[in-house]
Amino acid sequence: MLKELDVRNWVAKRRSGFSDVSDSVSEIINNVRENGDSALFEYAKKFDNVELSELRVTEDEIEDSYENVDMRLVESLIEAEARITEFHEYQKKDDLWLRNVAFGLTLGVKTTPLFRVGCYIPGGRASYPSTALMTVIPARVAGVSEICACTPPPVNPLTLVGFDIAGVSEIYKTGGAQAVAAMALGTESVKPVDKIVGPGNVFVTAAKMMLREYAEIDFPAGPSEIGIIADSSANPAFIAADILAQAEHDPNAACVLVTTKKSLAEKVSEEVKKQFEKAPRKEIIQKALLNSGFIICDTLEDAISVTDEIAPEHLSIQVYDSLYVLNKVKNAGSIFVGPYAPVACGDYASGTNHVLPTAGYSKVYSGLNVSHFTKTSTVQIIDRDGLEEIGDIVETLAEAEGLFAHAESVRIRRR
Repeated sequence: MLKELDVRNWVAKRRSGFSDVSDSVSEIINNVRENGDSALFEYAKKFDNVELSELRVTEDEIEDSYENVDMRLVESLIEAEARITEFHEYQKKDDLWLRNVAFGLTLGVKTTPLFRVGCYIPGGRASYPSTALMTVIPARVAGVSEICACTPPPVNPLTLVGFDIAGVSEIYKTGGAQAVAAMALGTESVKPVDKIVGPGNVFVTAAKMMLREYAEIDFPAGPSEIGIIADSSANPAFIAADILAQAEHDPNAACVLVTTKKSLAEKVSEEVKKQFEKAPRKEIIQKALLNSGFIICDTLEDAISVTDEIAPEHLSIQVYDSLYVLNKVKNAGSIFVGPYAPVACGDYASGTNHVLPTAGYSKVYSGLNVSHFTKTSTVQIIDRDGLEEIGDIVETLAEAEGLFAHAESVRIRRR
């Protein structure tokens, strides 16, 4: 059921999906730019088969959502919120640090939260209250003043409960590329944001990338992926379960097993067939498995190199010496170490964030964290002694570059 893959072709194919939809996304963006709310109503009817008269979710709708959600689910979300908040609190930096580096010269960094951000939460095939937690909580921990969220209609009550527990009430019933356009450009109902975060399909991700001049983004976070490094010590049933768990996300999801043992790849493929028969979301999984497969390497070091080239969204390490691989591997959005660390734990309850770069972008981007919602300003406090310490250097370099007024701005203070 799994086929052998060529790593470079696989990576190139993951990236190509964004450009394939660029024309359609451009059309949607222009429609939202020109027609605002009416374009969002039009797309809700066209794509979601929902007639809307207003975009913003009301406080009554949020309160009523609890009546339609099992209390056990509410309690699980509350527990998950606490774990996610705790982990993200560890990431906070001092608002201001200063260090005396020379007599009369003090340097530092001031960290400031962004003012307004937008969180995108997918819908359609499933309800994602966990993503409401993952996008809103780090923004809240960072101290962002205004947080808004967009998710496709009809909004599942469970998602609304997730938003409420996460601490956001500015929620709009719009999804897809049109939601990204609304948050970036603004409409009659949606005030534009400074930054947009959250995962989505290729249309959502393409829109985020195309609108960066209006609102910064976290990173490209498209259809889900898992890479698995495994050796003969790994349990084929565990690996197959991880593959199917990732494949059920989306028809464009992808799973790659990188191993030194072809016999393991064959056993995993048999296990995938067996477990697939019991899987509820067969249609989605079957399509995702077409994007999936295995790569055979001669050595564990080669397997690590191949995995770094793939730069998967999720990386599962299931080898005898897992800490060795953890220390060596460089490119992955989130790493799961050992046979008892399924990716699902990071999706919901370990506390780490599940909004992660895909399509090889973990080579250059980190997963969503508190720093995505802050910016820094460098600080220098210089008195006369400090100016004397560095004045000659500044004057010499400024004059060498032909910037004589720069040099004079120092010289006039030293006279």
